[in-house]
Amino acid sequence: MASAVTTTESTAPQPRNPKRPGYGQLLRTPGAWTFLLPGFAARQPFAMLTIGIVLLVEHTTGSYGTAGAVAAVTGVSMALFAPQSGKLADRFGQSAVLLPGVVLHAASVALLTVLALAHAPLWALFAAAVPTGASLPQVGPMVRARWAAKLDNGPLMTTAAAFESVTDELTFVIGPVLATALCTGVHPAAGLAAEGVLTLAGGLLFAAQRRTAPPVNRLHAGVREPRVSALSVPGVRVLAVVFLGIGSVFGSMQVSLAAFTQEIGQPGMNGLLYGIFAAGNMLAGVACGAIAWRVSARQRLVAGYAGLALVCSLLWAVDSALLLGALGLLAGLCIAPALISGYTLVDSLVPPSARTEAFTWLTGSVALGQAAAVTAAGQLADSFGASAGFAVPLAGTALALLTVVTLRGRLVPRGGGRVAARGAAQGSTPESAQGSARGSAGQERAGEESAGERGVGHRVPVAVD
Repeated sequence: MASAVTTTESTAPQPRNPKRPGYGQLLRTPGAWTFLLPGFAARQPFAMLTIGIVLLVEHTTGSYGTAGAVAAVTGVSMALFAPQSGKLADRFGQSAVLLPGVVLHAASVALLTVLALAHAPLWALFAAAVPTGASLPQVGPMVRARWAAKLDNGPLMTTAAAFESVTDELTFVIGPVLATALCTGVHPAAGLAAEGVLTLAGGLLFAAQRRTAPPVNRLHAGVREPRVSALSVPGVRVLAVVFLGIGSVFGSMQVSLAAFTQEIGQPGMNGLLYGIFAAGNMLAGVACGAIAWRVSARQRLVAGYAGLALVCSLLWAVDSALLLGALGLLAGLCIAPALISGYTLVDSLVPPSARTEAFTWLTGSVALGQAAAVTAAGQLADSFGASAGFAVPLAGTALALLTVVTLRGRLVPRGGGRVAARGAAQGSTPESAQGSARGSAGQERAGEESAGERGVGHRVPVAVD
């Protein structure tokens, strides 16, 4: 009778000349460029939306507070609706969600722009901000889901997660600069107008790449994999809470750095300091994908958060732009390992039928943490000075670190997960598959801690008679 057991990659048959996982090998994945280039174009609007709203609404109302409130409503709406978009994409396919989504988003952005230019009341701006955020296409999670489907939890998954982290950070470098240039050099509404056009064009182009889209529901020898919610997996719930801490760093750094440079009389340094922070994130992301890790993703997540919490505990005490730049660089260097490790863990925690939803829960958590941090840091900076705003990332990362340390046991796949399903697909009964999964669960946990991740912790399911 066939059953499923799990072994580490080191005991699985190896090619004679195994290639070390790296970016070159990743980018040679068949079909990768067909979704990478459209995906990069389609995710630019994600980084343009907030700054475009702030600059337009501030121009029409004269209030940064009002502009920030409208942008926060958009961010919260996106965070709440993004997982539902991911769930629908897993169930009906990415194109089925993207096609109506990009049209709705472009229409919502146009409505918000017209209302702002017409000096509509605040409640009307809030009402338009809700569908604007809710319909924002989740292209980043969809690209990650395509990588996961292509690589099938192989040794290049950590490299793919690192590549996506760097791409996200590059997006947040290019997008705000483009939106700001359009708003200040062309028209205050030009940033939002470009965001809507790019969303429509890039989203439709990405949706057209159907050949690389993950299957709606993977089949195993004629047995359809049960459809489950990603949030029903305990590890996904833990990661969703933990990623709020990363969002708190992004949001508070945007506000607190601006307040700090204004306070010291050098507002022009804001872009430089945030650029240093973003550069640290990008450099660490590149390094994470190039390193052949021998420790598990769970251990890297804990270590990354520990370093991030330590750095954030020092930010509030800094009174020098030079020191703040150095700490910002260190914070960026710690964010990437935590972010990449979390995305790497998700693929081992959820079945393929819930991948996109799981990725959108993490993306939504970052956005929700960012929206809360922008509001809290702004209030603290206004009331107590710029340094007080840096208390927000300290609190956010400390709580996240406590969560991941306390609940790290839930970040290990339980019951064999996909392994049991694959064993059943090879002819075993459900009872034998469950028994084999229970027997291998302890081996998985022991293998993860003792052998770490051979390369990236790839575990290979093997059928044994």
